[in-house]
Amino acid sequence: MIELEGLTKRYGEKVAVNNLTFAVRPGVVTGFLGPNGAGKSTTMRMILGLDRPTAGDVRIDGRHYDRLKDPLTYIGALLEAKSVHGGRSAYHHLLWMAQSNGIPTRRVREVLDTVGLSAVAGKKAKGFSLGMSQRLGIAAALLGDPRILMFDEPVNGLDPEGIHWIRTLMKALAAEGRTVFVSSHLMSEMALTADHLVVIGQGRLLADTSMADFIARNSRSYVRVRTPQRERLLDVLHGAGVTVAEAGSGALEADGSTAEQIGELAARHQIVLHELSPQQASLEEAFMRLTAESVEYHAQTAPAVGAGQVPPGQGQWGDDRRRG
Repeated sequence: MIELEGLTKRYGEKVAVNNLTFAVRPGVVTGFLGPNGAGKSTTMRMILGLDRPTAGDVRIDGRHYDRLKDPLTYIGALLEAKSVHGGRSAYHHLLWMAQSNGIPTRRVREVLDTVGLSAVAGKKAKGFSLGMSQRLGIAAALLGDPRILMFDEPVNGLDPEGIHWIRTLMKALAAEGRTVFVSSHLMSEMALTADHLVVIGQGRLLADTSMADFIARNSRSYVRVRTPQRERLLDVLHGAGVTVAEAGSGALEADGSTAEQIGELAARHQIVLHELSPQQASLEEAFMRLTAESVEYHAQTAPAVGAGQVPPGQGQWGDDRRRG
């Protein structure tokens, strides 16, 4: 288990992590979410002892990282896929890690098999693609057969097969009772992988809850209904105290009731339904709603090129280059 208590990190005037307290528990995949600049990477670095907290504490199975003997047997982490000596082969990169942590040499071949890199074990890491580097980083995290795994953006550079593989791997590790802590900006992938969510914004804890509760609390759920007997259905729903909003294509959006209840009401009044579907926001929509006030970097939508506007590459600078 990973435990944070009042964890804080300041860089001069900047507070990167602000009084974070939460626990990452075994047996589930815990997603770690937040906008750019929220403090996720800094938090992960402090867990691993790569950055020293300004205040607060973080422990791995009750101990500080620098107090762990052979730390790779306690916690394995992927933070930077390209943090590998380019002149070493995949095999020798893992071999020195194994030897420095008292890990049997046989584990090197085992984890290379697990991540699908056995065929390129003798190739130098500098020639690896981002996806291959990700797999090598995951192999390093698995090397000590640790009870705790931590991954920062593990699907970067992976193809669809690789994404499916790492998703399945993380779920399998959690099912074995291990602690799995994963940060990602891919909401659709996180929705398929994580059971529990920790969400931060501007260094502060915004949510520490299950995936289902997070979406339910930060989104609107409703039932979409379409019927050729629209006015009759409106009267019935209003009479039952159901709030109804107009939607496109002649559909209605009913709040405060379930699809089953609306279906039974319609059947009781002999109203024909062409659609009856419960709707719930995605993880991405719920995340955007919760973190809207915590986004540090806002991009501006580029205006369309039209009358009175200058296309990219032209204008003052383009003219000056032509004159020069």
